Amino acid sequence: MKNSRKQSYLMSVLMICVMTITSCKVTSQEPAKKDIVIAKNAKWSDKMALTLMKRHPESYMLDDAKKPKWDYVHALVLHSIEELYKKNPDPRYKAYVRGYVDNLVQADGSINTYEFDKFNIDLVLPGRLLFDVYAYSKEEKYLKALQLIRKQLSEQPRTQSGGFWHKQIYPNQMWLDGLYMGEPFYAEYTAKFENGKSFDDIAKQFEIIQSKATDPKTGLLYHGWDESKQMPWANKETGNSPNFWSRSLGWYVMALVDVLDYMPKDHPKRKELIKYLNNSSEALLKFQDKSGLWYQVTDKGGEKGNYLEASGSAMFAYAFAKGANKGYLPAKFKKAANKAFDGLTTVLIKKVDEDGGITLTNCCQVAGLGGTPYRDGSYEYYVNERKKDNDPKATGPFILAALELNR
Repeated sequence: MKNSRKQSYLMSVLMICVMTITSCKVTSQEPAKKDIVIAKNAKWSDKMALTLMKRHPESYMLDDAKKPKWDYVHALVLHSIEELYKKNPDPRYKAYVRGYVDNLVQADGSINTYEFDKFNIDLVLPGRLLFDVYAYSKEEKYLKALQLIRKQLSEQPRTQSGGFWHKQIYPNQMWLDGLYMGEPFYAEYTAKFENGKSFDDIAKQFEIIQSKATDPKTGLLYHGWDESKQMPWANKETGNSPNFWSRSLGWYVMALVDVLDYMPKDHPKRKELIKYLNNSSEALLKFQDKSGLWYQVTDKGGEKGNYLEASGSAMFAYAFAKGANKGYLPAKFKKAANKAFDGLTTVLIKKVDEDGGITLTNCCQVAGLGGTPYRDGSYEYYVNERKKDNDPKATGPFILAALELNR
């Protein structure tokens, strides 16, 4: 009798322990979803960040990813959340960014899923997340990971004129996207670890694309430039792709304002970069729609199939606001940025979920040149590419713009 009572008591204790452990596991796996409350009066930057964290409890799940991947789209959103943390030091923001980095950076400084030998400049961008993590942790693995990404830039194939190829599989080509993918990391690295020795090379990347890809008529820059002029999409005289894509122009002006954070005030190339920013911004201002937004194909507003696109509009809002705040651009660009942000929040955020979550619509999911299936850079190509609500290429710049505008 005593034995059976004792066994029964032990079984009860064991069951309580198992239940406690199980419940602890569930809680630790799902803190983000259950704990996140999105207040109606929260700033737009917090609303968007918390929406993404609620819908994607682990940061590697951004963009609906099923497993951790070293990717520029995650990096863009997480960089914006890093910047948000500086204004609103909610520990959940810091943990969300750190979770992504720690899922991928190994003890020896190698990076899971990162493929060095593909020389894909997109894969340099996530390196930006390593600077802050290394600064506050001082763990050597993050420094080694930073050095690995820097090594890619040292060995990145270049055009004869000295510009980074966009990828190994796209020889002799520079795309506007690549300026944002590579140069802000390069600028921060050379400022922090190389005593600024590479600023001339960074400025050269902008010089090349500015001189080769600018349209003399509109002042806008074409999406891509092929130095060899061999690609079917390339103009046989200039090497440029045939159209102006707003997001690619957004990458370009964002690259300029972010690189200028690190370029010393007395550097001889600094004024040149500020001039490029002014030239591009003035050209873009001419194509801002009355809604405050920009069209997918920048200069063809109102043509069949064209639409007011979220990512390019958010990128311009951020670059204009930051440029004006820093004194690179005239004050009228802050006004244009606020108008763009009004368009994003009134035209493209059509509803708020019951939990306070927000959805940015009309985001072009992806666009490129060449490749398989072949992308010809035509007007029809750009306006028919897929759209995705809350695509990271729109939500990241949306957060950055909200921060610069204090919205």
